[in-house]
Amino acid sequence: MRTLLHIWGKFPSWVHTLAARIVRPRFRVAVAALVFDDQKRILLFKHTYRKFPWGIPVGGLEYHEQPEQGVKREFFEESGITIKVDRLLLADSSKYDHHISLVYLCRVVEGSFRESYEVSEMKYFEIDDLPPMLFDEKDLIRSVHRTLPRAA
Repeated sequence: MRTLLHIWGKFPSWVHTLAARIVRPRFRVAVAALVFDDQKRILLFKHTYRKFPWGIPVGGLEYHEQPEQGVKREFFEESGITIKVDRLLLADSSKYDHHISLVYLCRVVEGSFRESYEVSEMKYFEIDDLPPMLFDEKDLIRSVHRTLPRAA
């Protein structure tokens, strides 16, 4: 499975989009988790199949699945860690694709990281020292970071 995901990651994004449209011709819904620690650092996953491997924890919502359950399921499947959803931060419909993103502010409840087919590592990053990643994700992280309460 890991090898297949690695090969899949080598295809250009237009192939990913085309395949998703064929498999799921209607709207696709992604659920994502933003997790900050006490020092307001962001938790990122190192994905095994992306051109820019580091990014926010994200996955697809299953049919008949509630979004909050979906983000918890995806996070656990990819990391072995249980999270709690605090609130919905963003619901966005793409201008270019049949895609809706639901982004939640979450916090870690319990568990220890375990590598999965999709995620090889996880790490907290300072906002001013983010790794190479999608610009949209960086912008989202910085925007939410500005709204967090100051550390005591």
